[in-house]
Amino acid sequence: MSEQNSGHQKKELTPREIVAELDKYIVGQKKAKRAVAVALRNRVRRLRLESDVREDIAPKNILMIGPTGVGKTEIARRLARLAGSPFIKVEATKYTEVGYVGRDVESMIRDLMAAGIQIVRQEMQESVKAEAEKRAEEDLLDLILPGSGKKKEKAPPQPTIKPMGAFSINPGSTGAGPAFMGTAIQVGLPPDNSDDSPESQPGGVYDQKEDRSGDPSTREKFRAMLREKKLEDRLVEITVNQTPQLPVMEMMGGNMEDLESSLSGIAGFFGGGKKKKLVTVARAREILRNEEAEKLIDRERVSDEARQRVEETGIVFIDEIDKIAVRGDRGGGHDVSREGVQRDILPIVEGAVVNTKWGPVNTDHILFIAAGAFNISKPSDLIPELQGRFPLRVELDSLGKEEFLRILTEPKNALTKQYTDLLGTEGVEIEFTREAVERLAALAAEVNSRLENIGARRLHTIMEALLEELSFEAPDIAPARVPITEDYVNGKLKDVVTDQDLGRYIL
Repeated sequence: MSEQNSGHQKKELTPREIVAELDKYIVGQKKAKRAVAVALRNRVRRLRLESDVREDIAPKNILMIGPTGVGKTEIARRLARLAGSPFIKVEATKYTEVGYVGRDVESMIRDLMAAGIQIVRQEMQESVKAEAEKRAEEDLLDLILPGSGKKKEKAPPQPTIKPMGAFSINPGSTGAGPAFMGTAIQVGLPPDNSDDSPESQPGGVYDQKEDRSGDPSTREKFRAMLREKKLEDRLVEITVNQTPQLPVMEMMGGNMEDLESSLSGIAGFFGGGKKKKLVTVARAREILRNEEAEKLIDRERVSDEARQRVEETGIVFIDEIDKIAVRGDRGGGHDVSREGVQRDILPIVEGAVVNTKWGPVNTDHILFIAAGAFNISKPSDLIPELQGRFPLRVELDSLGKEEFLRILTEPKNALTKQYTDLLGTEGVEIEFTREAVERLAALAAEVNSRLENIGARRLHTIMEALLEELSFEAPDIAPARVPITEDYVNGKLKDVVTDQDLGRYIL
């Protein structure tokens, strides 16, 4: 892997290690996990090649096919976290063909670039965190003890304006052109006085009116108090950069980015600038630390690094792609809007240059992962060119009782663990028995079979119905210990068990 890319790669995981990491959060779907693991590893392999060979190797985009709630989005999101790559999730249904009202497809690349900028900025701010905190501490001491540590900065020399007299052009004009009158002025800067001695500055180098203590020992005492968090609630007046708030605007089929940039520049003349506000020392420290960190990082370097990461390791997850497929048996001609979106997405996936406010971004090596249920349409309903840009197709399995049982117990963020931790904050300890968890899994599978199959999302509604009363009463009954048994589950969900019209109880 090249040196320029190795800094942000968390670890060069092997495909087997990638699948093992995904197994910690996602149950089953081995085929999909293996496909994305190989795709991610191939990107690492590609970056190890010589530049002339590297450019010819395109990513193998993936099309995931499976019902809702089986883990398609979670696989892509966890994959991006493992790689430390810029990642965005978009819905194909939000885009429209050029000329129609809605978002243009190029905005997905601009959003991806914004995600990359955020990642790189946070990393660079973390790298200068120590120096930023040091500078913020000095700034805080200057706010608490004005004049105790810094020389008062001289104001920059102001321009001088000197009238030079009036003039006129075509006085008493008789048709030879309009008459103009004006005043000539001379603009200049005074000579720079580089003498910084106290004698050359009225009042000396310190602001004597605001100097509460020039004693260095006093400044060190306050420094110690700051580090011991003894002044956190003290109020100080701080000057912050004020960002003008622009109204949310939509534009028909155009590029909002250029418009927003222009409006931001104009607003800077009117509402922007600096503003004084009264805040606590704790809040002032945070503001000053962020401002100092922003000063220490190179914005141009941020955009260059982010653009490189987006182009080399960016991941775009396009969900609901089946909703823009056009079925051949619909009759009545082609759906112009849906086919138009496919045609607009095609060049982005094939490789194009998209202009952003951080510079042009090439999409040749961005990995695209598309997903859809395809319960009404099928992948062959997509235009052939777009089908060809997703050579890897994986079908995800539907979830049943056994998978629900594993989802409730195995992942690091299992629902049973989440609810145990949530109620534990109120002093209510709950403990799920094995029989209760098995009953919940069976009930979720039963409801999915009778109603719409929404996959693992059904577990959320089941768990909410089970613990709704306990969650409401938790602050009143704490401290308490409540075992969640099979009888408890049957008692709380008896209406769901007995009533055939399950839609009244489980949405």
